[in-house]
Amino acid sequence: MKATSLNFDLIDSYLELLKSLSPDNRLNLISKLSNSLKRPKKSSDKMLSDLFGAFKTKKSADEMIAELKRSRYFDRNTERL
Repeated sequence: MKATSLNFDLIDSYLELLKSLSPDNRLNLISKLSNSLKRPKKSSDKMLSDLFGAFKTKKSADEMIAELKRSRYFDRNTERL
């Protein structure tokens, strides 16, 4: 089956499905389809560098490590047997 034949079959299937809609609903659908074609296509091409973010802080690595260690909390109690 050729791609064009498949496209026409798909379009015919949609038309059969849409026949049950009221004229107002069909006009609303046409309007929405037209508006979707008029909108400029959003560019989804992102630069690879945009995918990587840097953690911005004025603290040094040693300060951040010390802060993390200070924030740890252990509440495990061991019982003697």
